[in-house]
Amino acid sequence: MEDYDLEQGTARQDLCRYLAACYYQPGPEFAEEKVFDSMLAAATRVHPDLAAHALRLGEEFAREGLEDLLIDYTRLFLGPTHTLARPYGSVWLEGESVVMGESTMAAQALYREGGFDIGAEFREPPDHIAAELEFLYLLIYRENEAHRDGKPDALEAKLALRRRFLDEHLGRWVGPFTAAVKAGAQSNFYRQLAELTHRFVGMQAVKPLAN
Repeated sequence: MEDYDLEQGTARQDLCRYLAACYYQPGPEFAEEKVFDSMLAAATRVHPDLAAHALRLGEEFAREGLEDLLIDYTRLFLGPTHTLARPYGSVWLEGESVVMGESTMAAQALYREGGFDIGAEFREPPDHIAAELEFLYLLIYRENEAHRDGKPDALEAKLALRRRFLDEHLGRWVGPFTAAVKAGAQSNFYRQLAELTHRFVGMQAVKPLAN
C-alpha cells in the first residue's frame, strides 16, 4: 500500500466522474464549469494517452456548437426512432430489445453492495453508461480512501468489487457501445468521448494485491 500513488488515484476518480458527466445532455454548464479543463488536468496525471484524447475532446467541444452537439446526442442516445448507440448495459449484454433485464438487476445488486444510490432525479435505467461510470468513480474513490487510511482489508474488498463489476458488467459492454458511438456520431466530440471512455475503462483492470 505504501507504493500507491494517491495523487494519480485521485486523478483517476476525477476523470471517471467527468466522463460520466459527458453522457448527460450537453449544455452551457459544460463550459461554465470548465469541465474539459478539469478533465484534461486529471487525465494528464493518469496517462499521456488519455491526456491527448482529453485535450482533443475539449477542443472539439469548443469548436462545435451546442445545438449541433444536442442533435448528435439525441440521434445517438435517445432516438426517437432508431437509436444508434443505446447507452444501457442490458442492450449490449442481453439483446437489442432488452431494457431493465437480468443484467440490470445484477448491476443494481453490485450498486447496493458498494453503497451506491442513484438519485431520484435520474430518470434512466440504472445500467445507463453515466450511472455505471459514476459507480466506477465511487469504487475508485473508496479504494483511495482505503489506501489513505491504511486499511488493507477494506481495500481488498473494494478491489474485488471493482473486478466483478468490470468483468461482469461495464468491461463487457463498453467496447461495443463505444464502437457504435464512433460509427454513428456526426460530431468529432462524441467520437473522441467514446474513444476516451473505452481507453479509460480498459485501463481499470484490477491487478492482484502484492503480498
